Amino acid sequence: MAIIGDAAEMARGLPDVVEGERRGRLTWYVDGKAFAWDRPFTKADIKRFGDSVPPEGPIVAVRVADLAEKAAVLAASSNAVFTIPHFEGYAAILIQLEAVTKKELGELIIDAWLACAPPRLADAYVQAEDRRRHKA
Repeated sequence: MAIIGDAAEMARGLPDVVEGERRGRLTWYVDGKAFAWDRPFTKADIKRFGDSVPPEGPIVAVRVADLAEKAAVLAASSNAVFTIPHFEGYAAILIQLEAVTKKELGELIIDAWLACAPPRLADAYVQAEDRRRHKA
């Protein structure tokens, strides 16, 4: 289980991240691109759930590289990772914080950052992480 503070800390820990607000919601940017944001359900979202109960608690949206990656992430991730009709055709997924592990949340936020970071910054991050892992 994670909370919005965990998502914020993970996002802010990545290089060149700017935390701000968009549409009154906490959002994290790299190179001017939003890669993760607080995403509560709108009234229209809730209506689309019909008789189904929407996931409870805070929801975070994160970007993915493209729609193929979105499909792969949805297939490989836990039940905490999902999408809604509003996100159809959009390269992003939703994460139910009350149901996700901190490890999975961290991986999804890093992947979102990598999808939006400039290539030189993303490459430098990946190389630094590889060096860190090899030292451990």
